Amino acid sequence: MHRYVTASDGQRLAVRTTGPADRPVLLLVHGYPDNSSVWDALVEELAGEYRIAAYDVRGAGRSTAPGTRAGYRMDRLASDVAAVADAVAPGRPVHLVGHDWGSIQSWHAVTEPRYADRFASYTSISGPSLDHAGHWFRSAPDGLRAVLRQAVRSGYIGFFHTPVVPELAWLTGLGGRVLAGLERFGGGDVRPARRTTRDHVNGLALYRANMAPRLTRPAGRRTAVPVQVLAPTHDAFMVDQLQSNAGRWVDDLRFHRFHGGHWSLRSRPGAVAARLRAFVGEVEAGTPRHRRSPAARRHGGAFAGQVAVVIGAGGGLGRALCLELAERGARVVAADPDGPAAERTAELCSLLTPGAAARPVDVADAAAVEKLAARVREEYGVPDLVVNNAVTGAAGPPPRTPAADAGSPVGTVLRGVAHGCRAFAPMMVEAGGGGRIVNIAPAPGHPPSLRGGAYPAARAAVSAFSRSLRGELAASGVGVTAVLPGPVVGGALDAARPPGSPAPEEAGARPSLPSRCGNAAERAARSIADAVADAPAVLPVGAGTRLGPYLSRFAPGAVRALAGAGLPV
Repeated sequence: MHRYVTASDGQRLAVRTTGPADRPVLLLVHGYPDNSSVWDALVEELAGEYRIAAYDVRGAGRSTAPGTRAGYRMDRLASDVAAVADAVAPGRPVHLVGHDWGSIQSWHAVTEPRYADRFASYTSISGPSLDHAGHWFRSAPDGLRAVLRQAVRSGYIGFFHTPVVPELAWLTGLGGRVLAGLERFGGGDVRPARRTTRDHVNGLALYRANMAPRLTRPAGRRTAVPVQVLAPTHDAFMVDQLQSNAGRWVDDLRFHRFHGGHWSLRSRPGAVAARLRAFVGEVEAGTPRHRRSPAARRHGGAFAGQVAVVIGAGGGLGRALCLELAERGARVVAADPDGPAAERTAELCSLLTPGAAARPVDVADAAAVEKLAARVREEYGVPDLVVNNAVTGAAGPPPRTPAADAGSPVGTVLRGVAHGCRAFAPMMVEAGGGGRIVNIAPAPGHPPSLRGGAYPAARAAVSAFSRSLRGELAASGVGVTAVLPGPVVGGALDAARPPGSPAPEEAGARPSLPSRCGNAAERAARSIADAVADAPAVLPVGAGTRLGPYLSRFAPGAVRALAGAGLPV
């Protein structure tokens, strides 16, 4: 059904509605250079489940266009969102969904106190608040590298500010050909867009009226509306960090990646629909909100509302990583063969972010890990992050290690990692991709160690396995990273020794190599959490781990001598 809604300044906004009148209302706001037809594939996915309204923003589609650039300013756009919400759902809040520039103006609406009670929830796809972006560029909380990457991806904005030339690009068809190529990037088959030259040309005023004032003089815009941010893994215009930065301004945020390009709402509408169903269902059911602590907000929203499963969470690096993820806003499922240790980890995580749970599991038992995965999916949904930290077994010089234990780390560690990947990877692919699998390889690898025993072989096995799995899952958007943490104080190697041998302190021995030169577990956990967004193939943690391979290659004799003396290398 088509209708027109009159905006506060007299502009007429063309609105399409469909679906049962008694269902929750979704209000869809499109971006540039689209019109409301960009939502057609998603509307088909959700047909009959919701009352859906999609409108052409001012200047696009069938809506009228302001005669001056001032008519496209952000306050006008946010007022339009509220006016359409009032018209399609009088007296009840709507679930707002925005894409690209539709997200930008919807952010302005939900962070405006006058309109906030009109929205039951907000889902943003590939579009930040310009005010939040302005603060992010100025403070660079995620590092200069992320800012430079985003600056490169936003280079077209400068082009859009030049006079006449962008209009000519659209009128001659050159801009359309470039856009078609970008649509296919990371998105697969894309339903043809029903855009017009009018959509292309009028929408340039969105950039010219808003970018400079909002980015150079950003306001502090906060909201208590529950927000879900969806970030495609192959977005040609957005880096993850710019979108997850919303966590600094939102009380109740969920941040999720999924496999696809910038226009995934057309190429992969099923993935977007699945996240919408889960989020809207949670809000409609009145599920308690995930209020985030001040510490979590300071970290941004890279893990906000995510489910993180950590196998091997009973102590050492596993526990430290659980606490780091919980501090950043993730709901942690701590799994470990030692049930009480897992319970303690979950208890500590709940103090940081509510909702943590403990699950006892023997990683050597494939059926037990499969049962864990099924239970997590039933109770929490598909996890965004799975960490396989299956470091166990005896360590020590091979000549003094019993035959039954000499190779145990290789088999035990590799089986544990493989079982975790086998149980969780299929559901992460099925859910739309975008999740992350982190496999922690045991230490040491480089340099050699008196107490390492078979651990270097296990490390190499986990690294090789992770590379193979990464290639296998690349097409689905699930990232796989092998973490090489080096010696970790309090880690498995620090405690492992051949059966029957006394503890180093009991034997009067010098402190172990990890205890003297290893990375603190907390510091290693921070490094891992910082790198998850980029999903590198291999993540060496600590200078020794990064330099070890080069030292072993160019000065092997010196490395062996130092390791034999038990000295740090």
